[in-house]
Amino acid sequence: MMKQKTGKFFGIGVGPGDSELISLKAVRILGSVHTIFAASSTKNSHSIAMRTARPHFPETTPVIRLSFPMTRDRKILEECWRQNAATIIKELEKGKDVAFITLGDPLTYSTYGYVVREMKKIASHVEIQTIPGIASYQAAAALIDVPLAEGEESLLILSGAKGGEHLRRLGTQVDNIVMLKTYRHFQDIYSVLEEMNLVESTVCIRSCGQPDEKIISDIREIADRKQNYFTLLIIKNK
Repeated sequence: MMKQKTGKFFGIGVGPGDSELISLKAVRILGSVHTIFAASSTKNSHSIAMRTARPHFPETTPVIRLSFPMTRDRKILEECWRQNAATIIKELEKGKDVAFITLGDPLTYSTYGYVVREMKKIASHVEIQTIPGIASYQAAAALIDVPLAEGEESLLILSGAKGGEHLRRLGTQVDNIVMLKTYRHFQDIYSVLEEMNLVESTVCIRSCGQPDEKIISDIREIADRKQNYFTLLIIKNK
């Protein structure tokens, strides 16, 4: 007896949070898959990616939320990635095409990258297709009408999850800088910007593409305030 063919797995970037900033290809696939997976924190079942994608797939399509802990404990994270990958594979082995949706781009600072890596280890036979999405910093640059790079300029994309040390070490070597995940150590990042005389050439965009979107042109106004998870910086280093 022939073994039933597994379904196809799609990793789909749904953009920064605006339901209109999704590719036509993503919309087509969302309308055709049997099941949609979306990531959420273990602390809640909320998914901005799901809210963003909701207008683009049938009400009858099953949605399964996968919980991911907000922790730096590598062992806990790796076990979670394996478990969630196994959950997706179980659905694929039913012969169903499924999608995993993620905010922004699936391969730019995204949980998707970890999950798909585990899937390749567990079930290398599964066909995988990744659909790129508009990253938050691209949408933010468009929002403030500031080029990310021109001519021979360079662009550096950094995570601020551990503070401003990467900015201090690498920031002087490039023309333009994007800092994501700045919320946890914003004050430390701000102090490095002061040290490098970059405060005045930095713009903060909070919750780009979402209902509470906000532009802060003078980041001195928020230097001592707690920021939300979706706070990014665009820095022109000239």
